[in-house]
Amino acid sequence: MAKPSKWRQAVQRIVKSEMSVRGVKYQGLSDRLAEIGIEQSADNLRNKVNKGIMGADLLLQILMVLNARPLSMENLVEILTDLEREDG
Repeated sequence: MAKPSKWRQAVQRIVKSEMSVRGVKYQGLSDRLAEIGIEQSADNLRNKVNKGIMGADLLLQILMVLNARPLSMENLVEILTDLEREDG
């Protein structure tokens, strides 16, 4: 299977990091999204996050319900740089 793009990996890291900081698992994320009228099963969210593939609207909704920390350009560059280093 082809390796996901750096951008998809960045999405994955950002969402997983915010979930981890708040101690939120996929079912909890599903529940939080349901509170704002967004129906996504825990399994569906897990698949989308692990692949780093989701619509911009869902990404923003996830970041909102997680009360995510602001993502600065510097943070994004740092994530992408780390991914480049890992590719070696």
